[in-house]
Amino acid sequence: MASGARTDNDQWDLASSVGATATMVAAARAVASREPDPLIDDPFAAPLVRAVGIDFFTKLVDGELTLTETDESGAAQVMTDVMAVRTRFFDDFFADSAAAGIRQAVILASGLDSRAYRLDWPSGTVVFEIDQPQVLEFKDATLAAIGARPSADRRAVAVDLRDDWPAALREHGFDSSAPTAWTAEGLLVYLPPEAQDRLFDAITDLSAPGSRLATEYHPDAGASLGKRSRAIRELWKKHDKDGSIPDLGELFYPGERTPPADYLTGLGWTVSTRPRPEVFAAYGRTFGSGEAFETLKNSLALTAVKS
Repeated sequence: MASGARTDNDQWDLASSVGATATMVAAARAVASREPDPLIDDPFAAPLVRAVGIDFFTKLVDGELTLTETDESGAAQVMTDVMAVRTRFFDDFFADSAAAGIRQAVILASGLDSRAYRLDWPSGTVVFEIDQPQVLEFKDATLAAIGARPSADRRAVAVDLRDDWPAALREHGFDSSAPTAWTAEGLLVYLPPEAQDRLFDAITDLSAPGSRLATEYHPDAGASLGKRSRAIRELWKKHDKDGSIPDLGELFYPGERTPPADYLTGLGWTVSTRPRPEVFAAYGRTFGSGEAFETLKNSLALTAVKS
């Protein structure tokens, strides 16, 4: 089952809890990749979703169900549009970091992210992926089975972010004296407020001058996102025979948290933020109106450079 409230030491695979959200996001990437004039091209998303085996998401990526069939209100299409723009934003972050000479990247809570395989990394780039052991083992085996090969020196760091992940990262050859490109994509709302601060503390301690960071921030700590996701889940229930669609509202951590821009500035980073509508416009996409968009319009895309 994909639902269930969070606990301090909860575990998951890609068909349950937080792991199922990674599968949902991969399904959105697969659907977005086959749209006319797509913003992204993720050829690995659909095979990964099929391998997880959640019936609803498999039918979406195989075209047996369309977003219109699952939700006539258009809210599900909004999710796909947002994931396409978000994915492209982080893709471009890595491309810009590489152009600036950075040859070390860390993808936190990588889930079913396939950037180590599908992006054009410069020679000599090392990409570290951090996630729970069962998540990385599944992805490794699935991509190997279809003959996929990384386009960089990919190193899977199997560790929970609640444990001593900096030590695990160093054990896999991470060089804290070299600039690093860090991403925390779709991660912060799944962390308790104090854990968010600890994550940024650890990143800062590991980052040489010139390092870069990209993340996103929802000012309401995910409350409105949780409400909206529950509404979509209710619409999808008739297609969810095994009860595997995650209830994001149960997975987000509530509570007031320090805005990342403020916290990172205090740690010596130079921070830039853009509201989601501006990010849409930068990619030639129109950010719509209505309740589904209203929930998301105040979300911020954040990039930072370590001084």
